[in-house]
Amino acid sequence: MAEADLHKFIEKVKQLSALVDSLDRIPGRRDQLAACQNHTQVVLLARSWGYEIGRRWGDVDTPADSRAPSNLLNQLKPQLGKERHRLIHSGPNWRLELIHSSDASSSSGYWYDQPEHEWITLLRGSATLLLKDPDESLDLSVADQVHLVPHRLHRVERTDPPPGTVWLALFWRDLESAV
Repeated sequence: MAEADLHKFIEKVKQLSALVDSLDRIPGRRDQLAACQNHTQVVLLARSWGYEIGRRWGDVDTPADSRAPSNLLNQLKPQLGKERHRLIHSGPNWRLELIHSSDASSSSGYWYDQPEHEWITLLRGSATLLLKDPDESLDLSVADQVHLVPHRLHRVERTDPPPGTVWLALFWRDLESAV
């Protein structure tokens, strides 16, 4: 582990230890924490108490002033509640997209039903996907990946608030269905 990473790790452990200690000292905190339903809610609650625990292992810092077009994590951010798609590269039967979500979810009752494969991995943040047939709920964090076969119904239940969730998505069609 690099010295800078070790320093970040130790600082996060200190913040978490102080937060845990406060659960016994300050009435009601334990119940508030128990009521959180996902990592984002825990991070926001901890921040409101003065603790900065939001970074997860594998999350990377991107300089705010870096505008390099090749930096996938430092692109124009979508409006709150929205997603922004950017085509990275494509070929005859495939395309690679960067998807940046900001506190977004699928419309109520809407399920994606795509004729193509979709492989996704998270580069930043977290998200919850709901899948049908069989029914599944997937909580995704940085570097988690999912392969969705054609016509596997799915929806985005939630993504992180700013700076948001960044997905890398590869879509492709089987050769026999591409003709």
